[in-house]
Amino acid sequence: MPYAKLDRDQLAIKKLDDRKNKVYIEKDHIEVNQKPDHLSELGKKLIEKTAEHIRFARTEKRSVMLTFGAHTIKNGMSPTLIALMEEGWVTHLSTNGAGIIHDWEFAFQGKSSEDVRENVELGQFGIWDHTGFNINLALIVGAYEGLGYGESVGKMISREGLQIPEISFLYDEASVKMNTNPDLAAAAIDLAGVIKKYELKAGFRSIPHPFKKYSAQARAYELGIPFTGHPMFGHDIIYNHPMNHGAALGRVAQNDFLSFAKSVSNLDYGVYMSIGSAVMSPMIFEKALSMSQNLIMQKGGHIDNHYMLIVDLAKSDWDWQKNGEPPMDNPAYYLRYCKTFNRMGGEMHYLTADNRDFLLAIYQELSGK
Repeated sequence: MPYAKLDRDQLAIKKLDDRKNKVYIEKDHIEVNQKPDHLSELGKKLIEKTAEHIRFARTEKRSVMLTFGAHTIKNGMSPTLIALMEEGWVTHLSTNGAGIIHDWEFAFQGKSSEDVRENVELGQFGIWDHTGFNINLALIVGAYEGLGYGESVGKMISREGLQIPEISFLYDEASVKMNTNPDLAAAAIDLAGVIKKYELKAGFRSIPHPFKKYSAQARAYELGIPFTGHPMFGHDIIYNHPMNHGAALGRVAQNDFLSFAKSVSNLDYGVYMSIGSAVMSPMIFEKALSMSQNLIMQKGGHIDNHYMLIVDLAKSDWDWQKNGEPPMDNPAYYLRYCKTFNRMGGEMHYLTADNRDFLLAIYQELSGK
């Protein structure tokens, strides 16, 4: 017999307009010409070295991947991310579910970041209408359209709305595709069920995003650059909304993982930068690299010449590239993400830095500004 489940339809969902926020993107964003404040001389040299590898990778048409935690977005760094894309320095961006949400909230209302302690106490953390409704709807529509997680949300922001099909069309398509394309048929049924439940009108559903110029995922969508989202179920506030649909989320997240893996397969002589992501980035990278090696080895090749720079606030004096994995009595051993990346072959360096300082420095070094 199935376990009892909490009924999200019974939640008292409040308007996003009523939520207090701590970050306002127009006031708090960081311009690309702001000078980084706290980089050591060793850090500056490492950034110069990384920039050299990025220039070579782009000349050779190899992947330059930038994976980051949600604080990169919350810290107002989208202008720098956008500049790195527009000037052709990065070929793939990826973040977690919270990074997707902050980017969307900034584009939609110009502000983000609620008080977690206060709102959990009030039984209100993450239980907001527009964020839960719109992002989940974008993912359900995106699953039907065969898109990825970040691509679905980026498309909604860029186009300032979603195209809602007729229910009858979806049912007909599901019937026709049931044997030839069961994934599409299932996604069509999922979308039809949501349209019916929420009585959504067919046609273009306008969702204005007056601050979309600050959205990195929207700009990535417009430039055709993969911006992938890698969520973990239950980690993000959109799971609190009854619109949330696990099957649809799984489809778009799987599409993004495979897109991420495709970029990793082109990483020989390429660059992978991981910023402030202690769990998501190393976990998806090791699986993607393993699959990529499997396929390339079948053709007699191997990925050996990838360059990895890992950036985080935790201090470490250990030279991972020179000395390998530290002994268990050294605190550096417990920088789990460094340990994972160090086991991935290639060349790996660790930089202790704030994500704002690093991104500003690497962009200014690359652009010569």
